[in-house]
Amino acid sequence: MQKFLFLITILIFIFGCASPRYDYLNNADGKKTAAPKTNENGAGNKISVSNNDMRGEASWYGPGYHGKTTANGEKFNQNAMTAAHKTLPFNTRVKVTDLDTKKSVIVRINDRGPYAKGRIIDLSQKAAEKLGMKGKGHAQVKLEIVR
Repeated sequence: MQKFLFLITILIFIFGCASPRYDYLNNADGKKTAAPKTNENGAGNKISVSNNDMRGEASWYGPGYHGKTTANGEKFNQNAMTAAHKTLPFNTRVKVTDLDTKKSVIVRINDRGPYAKGRIIDLSQKAAEKLGMKGKGHAQVKLEIVR
């Protein structure tokens, strides 16, 4: 019994010392919203993070994942306006603006990713089409958290 209590105490101590995963940014309406604490993605590539937005490279995914389960448990629909982000909470709505064309879409985060080096968001096929980046495969974008 003492060994069990000792193990539980150690686990509580270890997990209690973990650093927070999110820093918080102010939205346009003044509410705080979670955003990545680091200015690098997992691959070590720089991502610009300012007060209200993040900038970097977007990519898209679709046909090979259509109907499969996303990280939040729902079925992926390549025709929905959704996206994958490494750290933003599920159901966060994000305005994605192509920095070259100035076209914008609003997507809901429902999956984790992207896993390609240097990318900050993976858009559904439908979102990529509406943004005009499907043919290119990737684009430099600005992400803004919206209500």
